[in-house]
Amino acid sequence: MKIKQKIGILTGGGDCPGLNAAIRATAKAAFEIDYEVIGFRDGWEGLLFNKSEILDGVKTSGIIDRGGTILGTSRTSPLRVENGPQRVFNTFEELGLRALVVMGGEGTLSVTSRLSKMGLPVVGIPKTIDNDVKETDYTIGFQTAVQIATDALDRLRSTAASHHRVMILEVMGRRTGWIATYAGMASGADAILIPEILMDEKNIEEFCEMLKARNSRGMNFSIVVVAEGIELKGKSIFKPSSHTDKTKDPERLGGVGQVVGELIERKTGLNTRVSSLDYIQRGGTPVAYDRCLATAFGVKALELVKEKRFGEMTALNGNQITSVPLESVEDEIKTVDLSSYEIAEMFFG
Repeated sequence: MKIKQKIGILTGGGDCPGLNAAIRATAKAAFEIDYEVIGFRDGWEGLLFNKSEILDGVKTSGIIDRGGTILGTSRTSPLRVENGPQRVFNTFEELGLRALVVMGGEGTLSVTSRLSKMGLPVVGIPKTIDNDVKETDYTIGFQTAVQIATDALDRLRSTAASHHRVMILEVMGRRTGWIATYAGMASGADAILIPEILMDEKNIEEFCEMLKARNSRGMNFSIVVVAEGIELKGKSIFKPSSHTDKTKDPERLGGVGQVVGELIERKTGLNTRVSSLDYIQRGGTPVAYDRCLATAFGVKALELVKEKRFGEMTALNGNQITSVPLESVEDEIKTVDLSSYEIAEMFFG
């Protein structure tokens, strides 16, 4: 009796829409060549503690439109656990795997790259709503997050106009402003604040003067999009934590929209309200684009496994699905293309 070859799949880091579509595509592509598929639960914890399950045709059917990940996820890194890499290798060998497909953002893929250099046969798939993974035009989850933010901005505009207010929407974007830029452009926002653009005293004053000028010209409402990771005068804003043990609840960005709102009211006198999408951006049904991108990435990942092209990551270049070395995305992020921001900026004020 012929023994089936096995591959593993895990999803690490934050969840995002489209992960289940990628799991489905990778698994079904593997079934086509008679591979057995093992799913690891809760990211790298699955290999550290051998938490796994067989993914069959039933488990991977009917999930293309489901948000989140059926495998669960975590931000655990084997590199920060005692004997972590060895435990990963032990589980890999115990289960007799041929390769491991890892779906993650910059952090998870950086860990994957290091384990690849240690000899683990891995292939990466980029996913994150932040779209900050280098060497790929888009990541799984980004387009859905942009659509959610755009829908929210469209709704805020009607209430802003009705009450003659400045309405601020805070969106995710720890170190980059991809969501803010694209959603702001799509909704015709009057200002977009992103980490890539310095908000020093001079820029803050110009921003507030622009809002006052709009109001004086009879445009008695404004829409402002703020990425959570912007620094005001060199300072990031974090959510307060109720935990004294920061390892259980590390500092999380959030609340900068409220600070910007208070700043606007103080400097301009304009009536200002603030909304935050927070985790809503990461949940729910993926848009068609993310489902298609996830499907193409899953199929490409299996192609890389078949060809033993380990240490590579699937990528989108124009309209082509390609692959790049994992080490090319290690410990670096892709910041916003300022030419795109400048297009949105043409419509400010």
